[in-house]
Amino acid sequence: MSRRESPPPPSPPPQLVGVQCEDRPERAEPLSDAEREIIQDTWGQVYKNCDDVGVSVLIRFFVNFPSAKQYFSQFQDMDDPEEMERSSQLRHHARRVMNALNTVVENLHDPEKVSSVLALVGKAHAIKHKVEPMYFKILSGVMLEVLSEDFPEFFPAEVQMVWTKLMGALYWHVTGAYTEVGWLQVSSSAV
Repeated sequence: MSRRESPPPPSPPPQLVGVQCEDRPERAEPLSDAEREIIQDTWGQVYKNCDDVGVSVLIRFFVNFPSAKQYFSQFQDMDDPEEMERSSQLRHHARRVMNALNTVVENLHDPEKVSSVLALVGKAHAIKHKVEPMYFKILSGVMLEVLSEDFPEFFPAEVQMVWTKLMGALYWHVTGAYTEVGWLQVSSSAV
């Protein structure tokens, strides 16, 4: 069996499974002022190390969900985490992910800006890259896992809950963009 014909990865845990569009809530649950402050404070600690954190997140994402690599020709054949860590393309993409999240966090006071940024991300990944939307939910879970492990002093359980709420809102906005451009279903069928 060649690398491209490898068996599918195991199914994600239930909390990572996507939703049908018709099950999508009418709107994302808004963050309170206190929640926005918590996110911005903790993000300030994370963003100081954005390159390393971003690379750690993507390596864990690709190791645990290798099917996600299909969308990245430049590193889809890498299996070794050390090789991934040395990849300039992976580092570049990690920085883009972290910078996009930084833009969202910096603009949490401006829902229009957040919506606009996430619509661009969603539409680009739907139209140009044709990425299954459930990978955003999986990546969100991986990111929360890495942040809570790498920054335990800044991510106690109550902070993790606030970040989970933010990631839910991000996923809601991104899947809205997918729906807007004609994806009929936002599901976990590809994992």
